[in-house]
Amino acid sequence: MPDLPARPDLEQLRHQAKDLLRDARGGDAEALERIRARSERITLASAQLAVARSYGFPSWPKLKREVERRKILDDRDLGRLTELLAEDPKSATTSMEHWRDHPRGASPLGYVAMLRYDTSTGHWRDLPGTGAIAQALLEAGAPVDGEPGDRETPLITAASYGDPDVARVLIAAGADVDARSTDDSGGVPGGSALLHAAVFGMTDVVDVLVEGGARVDGIEVAAAAGSVDEWLADAPADARLRALVMAADHQRLDVIDALIDAGTPVDGVDEAFGGHPLRMAAANARPASVRRLLEHGADPNLRDDDGRTPFDLCWQGRRGDDRPERAEVEAILAPLTTVPVEPSG
Repeated sequence: MPDLPARPDLEQLRHQAKDLLRDARGGDAEALERIRARSERITLASAQLAVARSYGFPSWPKLKREVERRKILDDRDLGRLTELLAEDPKSATTSMEHWRDHPRGASPLGYVAMLRYDTSTGHWRDLPGTGAIAQALLEAGAPVDGEPGDRETPLITAASYGDPDVARVLIAAGADVDARSTDDSGGVPGGSALLHAAVFGMTDVVDVLVEGGARVDGIEVAAAAGSVDEWLADAPADARLRALVMAADHQRLDVIDALIDAGTPVDGVDEAFGGHPLRMAAANARPASVRRLLEHGADPNLRDDDGRTPFDLCWQGRRGDDRPERAEVEAILAPLTTVPVEPSG
C-alpha cells in the first residue's frame, strides 16, 4: 500500500481517480479489478473510493480532508485551521497517518513541532506562525503532553526540531518540561526535552526550556545552557570533554574558556561518542566557537577517522544548510587548512 507524498496535490489525486475510471471503462483488467474490489458500479465515485483505499483511507472524503489538513498545517494558515476545527474538532487530535515521510504517524501538534524541517527538500527553515497554530490545536483539545504510549511528548519534538515558539506555547499550557522519551524512541532515547535540544544544537529552545524550569542534570547539559560553575569541580575528565563539545556547538564562549582553563584539552576526542570541539563547531557552522577554539590553540588540520578536517566537515554540511554562518566558518578555516576542499558549483 503506497503512502501519500510529503506534498500531496489534491488535483493530482483527482486525476488518478479519473485516469483509473478511464482505464476501467476502456477494458483495462487491473483498473476494473481495483474498482470492482470496492463497488460493482464503474463510476467516478467508485474510482475515487478505490484511490482512497489504496492510500489506506476508508473513503474519498477522508482522504480529501487529510490532504487539506496537512496543507493547512504546512501553510500555518490559522484562519483555515480555525474553520477546520470548527467543522471537525477531531482534526486536532486524530493521528496523521499514511504519510511517506512520517510512517509511524504523527499527532497534529507533534507535526507542527516538526515543521522547521522540510521533508520534501531536506532543508531546515525558520517558519513564522507555528506557535499560533500549536495554540489553536491545544485550545481544540490536543493533549499538551501527547497521548499515553507516545514515544515522545510534543515538547520533546519541538526541542529536537528547534522550534522555540512551539516550545513556549507548550510550556505556557502546562507541558511537563522534564518528561522523557521512551527507550525505543528516536532522537535521544530516554532523554528529556532539554537533553534533546542540547544534543541537536537547538540553542534557542535550550534557553526557553531553562527559563521554563527544565532540570539541568549534568555538566554536558549545563554547558549547553551556558554555565558550568556548579558542575566543574566534581565532573570527571570525560564529562568535561563532552561539555566542551557541547559548549562549542551552542557557542557558549564563556563555558569554552572555563573548561579549557580548568585543563580540558582543546583537541580532545570523546571516546564515547567521538566528539571533537572544533570539528563539531565547524560541522554545525558555529563561527564564534571556531574562532574561540582556534584562539585556544585548536588544530584546524586534525582529521577524524575518515580523514576529514574541520573545513571538510563544514563544507559537507552545505547540503540542506545555506546559512551565511557556514560560509563564514569556511572563510575562517580555509587559509588554515593544509589541503582544503575546493568548493565547486
